[in-house]
Amino acid sequence: MTTTLSFGTVLGLTGEEQRQLTELTEAYNYHQSRNATKDKYYEGHVSLQDVNLGIALPKGLSKLEVGCNWGQKAVDALASRSMFDGFVSNGGALDGLQKLVADNRLIAAYAKACRDQLKYGCVFATLSADADIGCRIRFHSPAAASALWSGEKGRIDCGLAIIDTVQDEHQQDSWRPALVNFYTDTDVIVLRSNGSSWAAERKPHRMGRPLMEPLIWNATSNKPFGRSRLKRAIRSLIDDYVRTVANATIALEFDTTPQKYILGVTDEQYDAITSDKFKQYVGALIAATSNPETGENPVFGQLAQGSLQPHVEKMRMTATQFAAATGLTVTDVGVVNDANPTSSDAILAQSQTLVLRAQQLNTGNGDALHTIACMAQAIARNVSLTELTEEERDVMAHFKNPAMPSVAVTADAAIKIATARQEFASTDTFLEMIGFDQADIRRIRAQEQRARGQALLMEMDDADNDTDVE
Repeated sequence: MTTTLSFGTVLGLTGEEQRQLTELTEAYNYHQSRNATKDKYYEGHVSLQDVNLGIALPKGLSKLEVGCNWGQKAVDALASRSMFDGFVSNGGALDGLQKLVADNRLIAAYAKACRDQLKYGCVFATLSADADIGCRIRFHSPAAASALWSGEKGRIDCGLAIIDTVQDEHQQDSWRPALVNFYTDTDVIVLRSNGSSWAAERKPHRMGRPLMEPLIWNATSNKPFGRSRLKRAIRSLIDDYVRTVANATIALEFDTTPQKYILGVTDEQYDAITSDKFKQYVGALIAATSNPETGENPVFGQLAQGSLQPHVEKMRMTATQFAAATGLTVTDVGVVNDANPTSSDAILAQSQTLVLRAQQLNTGNGDALHTIACMAQAIARNVSLTELTEEERDVMAHFKNPAMPSVAVTADAAIKIATARQEFASTDTFLEMIGFDQADIRRIRAQEQRARGQALLMEMDDADNDTDVE
């Protein structure tokens, strides 16, 4: 069930803010049915009623659901290659920002947000001051937020996000928005519902822009908020696959019980055969005497058994088209050629399209995360963006290699680089490339420091002993 927003006239808003809120509400309600469709395809809840052409599939099976996770695969395969790993800078101290990242669990939150971004086309990050951690960062999918784009400013003009809901007393198993944040250039306006009307509480800020930043996938000039990975062409291929699988399933039922016939039987024999068709089918022996009226012996026969091969070929063709449209490999969508297995090098070559798209995703999201990091630091320090230091502004989002090369390959490259640049061997980047994660790197650094301390103490003891001997 989709959520519908309706605020009416809210006391405390200016005329311009009321107009913006109305437009945001209309944009939110307009896209909810489309978002629900994308949710359905992502979760694989596609029934035959959605795909039936009315030719081969019986109407009685319209409620049947055929499991298909292609929608989820198209989103998750790309999202899994966008691995945000924190922020880096050119030597500046990042302790404050790293604390914000840890307190907001931003790395884990980004992984979830990236899936929503690819599913819907965009996702919205909102920021607010927090007494405990300095700045609270949340991500909202278009199913719970909306925004208006300003071509003049090159960013969002305003936005809203549903923060909390309560159970609807009029409809069972339904929830209605109770707390909504309305973001403008100068304020965060908290809208609270008492069931019949909304009250506004204004919280000014010094940012000079809304405390809301979109992460956008595959934007165009006329679609500034991006396009979903589950666009219409992709959904049509999923429909085609579901329809083909349903046809193959029905054909298999008929193929397992091929039609037989018997000619020239008496009325009594006919009644005996038709009274229990299943028994006649599974019986080891079918016997019949000659027809006394015609003197002819009964003739037994069986119609030609159908073949699943056309259905399999159709599924293979649809899977290949889906792989080409989404950048996945054909093995990702279940096409396996046992007669001539695909080599690992060929699979890596096929995945290059997905790697390039992941790099494109990281570039766009890296720019958005830079803006989020700057605003978060400004909110935590209660300053404007222009008052940030050069070190605070000079931060960059770091992503792991979307190609996901093997440890052997990266370790070999790291050793070759360290040979040419000996200082590189003492960096954390070198340890990451040879296969250690951050937890291992911290343990290694701590143990190295402990070993150096022990060595220093031993040297001091030796020096004291030498002095005593003299």
